[in-house]
Amino acid sequence: MGYFDAASSAPLHPVARQALQASLDEGWADPARLYREGRRARMLLDAAREAAAEAVGCRADELVFTSSGTRAVHSGIAGVLAGRRRIGRHLIVSAVEHSSVLHAADTHEAEGGAVTQVAVDRAGAVSVRGYADALRADTALACLQSANHEVGTEQPVADVAAVCRAAGVPLLVDAAQSLAWGRVEGDWSVVTGSAHKWGGPAGVGLLVVRKGVRFAAQGPVDERESGRAAGFENIPAIVAAAASLRAVRAEAAQEAVRLRELTERIRAGVARLVPDVEVVGDPERRLPGIVTFSCLYVDGETLLHELDRAGFSVSSGSSCTSSTLTPSHVLKAMGVLSEGNVRVSLPFGTAAKDVERFLEVLPGAVAGVREKLGAPVAEAVVRDDDDLVVDALGRRCPIPVIELAKVIGDVPVGGTVRVLSDDEAARLDIPAWCEMRGQEYVGEEPAEQGTAYVVRRVS
Repeated sequence: MGYFDAASSAPLHPVARQALQASLDEGWADPARLYREGRRARMLLDAAREAAAEAVGCRADELVFTSSGTRAVHSGIAGVLAGRRRIGRHLIVSAVEHSSVLHAADTHEAEGGAVTQVAVDRAGAVSVRGYADALRADTALACLQSANHEVGTEQPVADVAAVCRAAGVPLLVDAAQSLAWGRVEGDWSVVTGSAHKWGGPAGVGLLVVRKGVRFAAQGPVDERESGRAAGFENIPAIVAAAASLRAVRAEAAQEAVRLRELTERIRAGVARLVPDVEVVGDPERRLPGIVTFSCLYVDGETLLHELDRAGFSVSSGSSCTSSTLTPSHVLKAMGVLSEGNVRVSLPFGTAAKDVERFLEVLPGAVAGVREKLGAPVAEAVVRDDDDLVVDALGRRCPIPVIELAKVIGDVPVGGTVRVLSDDEAARLDIPAWCEMRGQEYVGEEPAEQGTAYVVRRVS
């Protein structure tokens, strides 16, 4: 069996399990009490904080434990925005941030704040210039993930932090995906993390706020965690989180080399073994264990089920997955193909034989899904001289692109095909198909129903 979804949640590290079991007997009491059980719990909590702070690269009194990585993000953004309200209410985020950051930005905007989204290139990376241009006199906070959770692309955090620092603007870094591999570089102001991403237990997050950053905790507070994370600390889980972070860091350098080699096998193997596939994300500046690709003419949800039946657990940013009918905001911002999207994220210790078996299984799984979806005939095809109209209204991805591929050869070079579709994924997938197949994407036009996507045959 191959669990290849570590970017969603990594398997519990053996050290985390040992620490969790050991601290259940010692860390159950209230660490705020002065009797011996409380003192013992406080010693465990303080030791965990010291260990986590050393791994992050901060002072122990700058770090608090939260109930999740999402809570850390929400508390961090809200606290800095409130603390710097006199400066202004402008927030900067990248277009590919984790949903926790984007949801916080939406809330800020709904409450009257201003938000600027910085675009990314086709590899999923922001430019330092993009952040520099977004900075304003009333900018209270900028946010940038250390590495992308869907495609693995690493961001130029240190350079962006320098630009923000020069402008007097704090930078919050969502480091959930990268903390297992090392400290966040640069002069950042706030860092957040999530233990279950590095092999710790779920339900533990990190929030680090550098000394000197204006911060005002929002909502009801109590004396716990410096007033920044209300509620009784889950000391056994916190101890396990800190222990596992230290353990994975000790393995990180060697494991990074090994996992990079395995993901290179997947990148090269997918391109060689599966036709009509686009491997996405930066080929060099990316996390060691993540590789993402999209397959033309494939229903992403069906492909995931086929791979699951073959013993492989992967995830997808495809618009065809059951949780959404719109493409992943990350893939959309990158402008890459979303249909048939597969993210492989290898956990620490992944065996090379499991990767080889995955590459053996994948081509047949893709071919099987394509065979199932290749049969449909366009419901309505209307020809007007050198212009052909395909009616794909009411048909979800990847059917509109399949129908386009089937009829593009029916028009002469220079002729056009108009694909009528009411599926939001077509806005992303049809231009991506054109780039992959060497055809010209003319643009979209309003239609009586849905949208007409115009493609000109050039070869």
